Amino acid sequence: MHKTVVIDIVALSTSVIGAHTPFLQQYIAENHLTTIEPLLPAVTTAVQSSYLTGKYPSENGIVGNGWYDHADAEIKFWKQSNKLVNAEKIWDQAKKEDPNFTCANMFWWYNMYSTADFSVTPRPNYLADGRKLPDCYSQPAELRDHLQNKLGQFPLFQFWGPGANIKSTRWIADASMETEKLHNPTLTLIYLPHLDYCLQKFGPELDKISTELKEIDQVVEELVRFY
Repeated sequence: MHKTVVIDIVALSTSVIGAHTPFLQQYIAENHLTTIEPLLPAVTTAVQSSYLTGKYPSENGIVGNGWYDHADAEIKFWKQSNKLVNAEKIWDQAKKEDPNFTCANMFWWYNMYSTADFSVTPRPNYLADGRKLPDCYSQPAELRDHLQNKLGQFPLFQFWGPGANIKSTRWIADASMETEKLHNPTLTLIYLPHLDYCLQKFGPELDKISTELKEIDQVVEELVRFY
């Protein structure tokens, strides 16, 4: 088996790679990397599910980040159960080929109750008094405790929304490297959300997002050099 790491950098495209991302620019050039033809709908859950199953959204059932539930008569967004993905996952196929294969899914979506060996994903803690506290879910459960004891509480409010910044991406990168040290998985899937909200706020104006581009470039460089 060949050890593999897949880093999903949200909103990264050739249009933003340049002077503000020196490591990525050099890495792509030196390794003669090519771009991936976009999948539609070009949203997180649909694209990730298609990558992990080899099936289009019309086949795996993940047609967007949310959809209308006819039974409940509700629009449901950002659900997390892996049972919603109606196709075999790459790690299940790999285990059939070699039972020693293991997979760590670090924040790719539909990451709860899956058959991946190691999983970590956002999961707020909802208290009886109505408060929502930052937290995360993991499988096995003790991995959550280990990571938060070592890295601090998962910064949920820096993961999405107007407060999103490099802190959550930094935490995910550190958690991925720590999981690697603990378990040495064959396949590691890493989701880095950092560019998502700055591009939503400013669009593809590189001068306005230069700081964010430099921040993600530094995190990716550390991950690539580590692995």
